[in-house]
Amino acid sequence: MGTELKFSGWIDKHARYILSLPAVIFVLLMIVFPLAYTAWLSLHKWNFSGVTAPRWVGFRNFAELLSDHRFWNATWNTVMFSFGVVTAQLILGTALAVLLNRRFRFKNGVKTLFMLPMVSTPVAIALVWLLIFEPTIGLANQLLNALGLPDQRWLSSGKTAMFSLMIVDIWQWTPMVTLIVLAGLTTLPSEPLESALVDGATRWQVFWTITIPLLVPTLIVAFLLRMIDALKTFDLIYTTTQGGPAMATETLNIYGYLLGFQYFNFGMASALILLFLALVTIISLTFVWIRNKAGVDH
Repeated sequence: MGTELKFSGWIDKHARYILSLPAVIFVLLMIVFPLAYTAWLSLHKWNFSGVTAPRWVGFRNFAELLSDHRFWNATWNTVMFSFGVVTAQLILGTALAVLLNRRFRFKNGVKTLFMLPMVSTPVAIALVWLLIFEPTIGLANQLLNALGLPDQRWLSSGKTAMFSLMIVDIWQWTPMVTLIVLAGLTTLPSEPLESALVDGATRWQVFWTITIPLLVPTLIVAFLLRMIDALKTFDLIYTTTQGGPAMATETLNIYGYLLGFQYFNFGMASALILLFLALVTIISLTFVWIRNKAGVDH
């Protein structure tokens, strides 16, 4: 009896550790172990198609990547695509959120229809837009012809392929930014806005001098969430262009996939993943710092 009481008392005393143990084990198995194994593999040369064991090469994989023109091209494509689409989504999403924040008939129905692209399967969306951008029968060129403009090779030309992919991503994920900004708008205090209007300020002046400054923390959160997601974009690019033409749309995700699962250079692919993780972490921490500073200032 005494032993049972002691055991029960020990459980009560350490309940917070016992209850959190499954979550800790899950994190270790699903996050820490794969990351540690990737770091170990990045220091080795291993061709999965061969029969030899991984061979220690130190930081040679990282040195080869940093001197590889293709790696820097993929890095530039990743940064350009991510910042381009997120900036456009932030501008369009804010404008649409302001419109949806007003009262009008069928508002809920419009909001529901507007959110459909965000909940659709990315691969299905990519296939639909692949048909839209088809050079001969695609809707995009038909619209250009109706306007008297020449056809474009949307996804088959290095000049327009990245821009075309950005259009698709902006179309799909602007509703997410709209939702975040709309939630921020509903929490803003109405007194400053009403006071400014009473004092003779126009709605445009109120928007730029009061609404936007109050929305800065929310806008930074929206920018950060979308930036992290945009940096990881894979399915859209792989389904439509697979990084082509001539590496014009090859991002770090696509290049890492090719290194690992087409060239079977898992050591180099692991090194690229770690460098990509460092890039995402730096960008994320930068915007978290900006968010905290904006939160303090406001």
